[in-house]
Amino acid sequence: MTDFAMPPLDYTLSPITGWTREHWVAFADQQLLAARAHFSPRKALIPLAGRPSSSGVLSDGMEGFARTFMLAAFRVAGEQGHDPHGHLEVYREGLLEGTRPGSPEAWLPIVDRSQPIVEAASVVLALQLTKPWLWDTLSASDQARVADWLQGSSGSTCVDNNWVLFQVLIAEFLAGAGYGHNAAQIEDGLERLEDWYAGGGWYRDGDNGGTGDFFDYYCGWALHLYPVLWSTFAAGRHPQADARGRKYTARLSEFLKDHALFFGGNGAPVFHGRSLIYRYAAVAPLFLGAANECSPLTPGQTRRMASGAAKYFLDGGAYPDGLPALGWFGPFEPMTQSYSGPASPYWTSKAFVGLLLPATHPVWTAVEEPAPTEVEDRLQLSEAPNFLLHSTAGDGVARLLNHGSDKYYGPGADDPQYRRLAYSSHTAPLFTSDPVDNHFAVLDAAGTPSRRSRINRLAAGERQAASFHRPVWDDAEDQQDSPWRVASGTAASGGYELRVHVVESPAGPAAAGPAAVREGGYALAGDRPIAAGGDVLSHDGLRSGIWPLAGYTGSGTVQLQGVSPLGEHAACGYVEGALSGPRSLFASLVYLGGSALSLLPAGVELHDDGTRVSASVTLVAAGAAPVRLELAFEF
Repeated sequence: MTDFAMPPLDYTLSPITGWTREHWVAFADQQLLAARAHFSPRKALIPLAGRPSSSGVLSDGMEGFARTFMLAAFRVAGEQGHDPHGHLEVYREGLLEGTRPGSPEAWLPIVDRSQPIVEAASVVLALQLTKPWLWDTLSASDQARVADWLQGSSGSTCVDNNWVLFQVLIAEFLAGAGYGHNAAQIEDGLERLEDWYAGGGWYRDGDNGGTGDFFDYYCGWALHLYPVLWSTFAAGRHPQADARGRKYTARLSEFLKDHALFFGGNGAPVFHGRSLIYRYAAVAPLFLGAANECSPLTPGQTRRMASGAAKYFLDGGAYPDGLPALGWFGPFEPMTQSYSGPASPYWTSKAFVGLLLPATHPVWTAVEEPAPTEVEDRLQLSEAPNFLLHSTAGDGVARLLNHGSDKYYGPGADDPQYRRLAYSSHTAPLFTSDPVDNHFAVLDAAGTPSRRSRINRLAAGERQAASFHRPVWDDAEDQQDSPWRVASGTAASGGYELRVHVVESPAGPAAAGPAAVREGGYALAGDRPIAAGGDVLSHDGLRSGIWPLAGYTGSGTVQLQGVSPLGEHAACGYVEGALSGPRSLFASLVYLGGSALSLLPAGVELHDDGTRVSASVTLVAAGAAPVRLELAFEF
């Protein structure tokens, strides 16, 4: 754990995390002071050591400046300009140097589909928040120079996803400051947002060319955050700002009903999706909901969840040497995307939007309360992304059972952060070319596992979820050309999951290839080898198990090293079987939780009439009432 100077824990006001508003202020200051030591001589760049992004080292240095500037802005604006560490003076110097033509530290120009569009949005957000203490103190010529750099966005195109909102913020700042801007970028960007709204508070991150669905944490930390902030910045200038703001906050309220179930009792968000090096930026919509009085959470729950997430990563070692690592805790390059550079993790700055709430706000004065996942067991279908959200209060495990988000662009490598059957707050997928964990595979003659490609939704029973995909076996194969189909359905209760899979294999000579299947449960990982006993793995009080119910004839455990962001050692249980014809059925029982396993499967029933599949399993234990899991879906 890094040696950040933090206030004493306050378990009177915050009986769960010990964190108060003072901890958030200190956490911001400590990060900013640690980053300050890495500024370039003229303060326009923060060039950090490490693997550069695909945009190059100069862009990465800009990113370090812009993202920590956003952190400084939330911190100083939240304290009404009180800035005892002189953060804004440092960023003022860098702002003027980075936008000075001919400077040895001049920022890259804003051009089509370039990373400076992203970082310029962080810069204007910071300038909006600190306007009385920074922008308004600049000379007219200095303001014009900054505006001239920003105006590069006005004639540039951007990636057709959450990036359109960066241009909305840039244009809005220029408009409010009285400079020439591209007003169409505001209107077009907000209209694109409408195209991506899927209902229930959920936005897709772009339409992905119609090839797949794309739901992840960007829905909260970008697609909700920026429009709500825009409506605040544009109030009194844009005629639709208030009406749009009401629409955005209503959607945010709906989203938070699901988003609240993405956090485990350990504080961790569910490990799903890209850019997870942004870590606790996932709490930004929690604070945003409280600030706009639209949250279904109590103030005490909001702080408990937000502080729990930040504390989880700080205590877990995410800041070695005071700088955020490219990983979950420490460095783990396989989970990073090519667009990420050494300073990319400072997008965690978005979490500090909570500091805009004054110290007298109930989020900071209320006594902490347990999060929804800690109060009672929950099972909730999030219809837009087709996620089945399943959490258990006794162990605090939050689970996402995935039947809708695939990040499928077309032929290419498997993506463990999107295409697994399930994810959780206490586990992470294994980053390996031979996927086992939470994956159902058809194995070819060489034992190569198939990949889950585009996920297509199926109708399922109440509080159940199902989908099908066309399996492929290599990076070049297009799922549209695959004659195979695999349907999967999930029901859940008390940490257990009933999974049923239907494999439709091609008729004729093509059927002479793949003949076996394999399914894995949740992988456990840590700094020491994972204990295995029979069908159950255990590590630090967490248990994972998978049992064959129908169609499977064998089981085993795979032990691996260096493939998990949660530790050097990892293990995953699996079951395996053989195809029985052109339509084969397989069923398994999967468990992840902190309880000693006493319930065991008995009385399995499985039916398939060629268009509808149904299954049930009864779990029994001595001296306990039986638990029955039922599942039905059409395929």
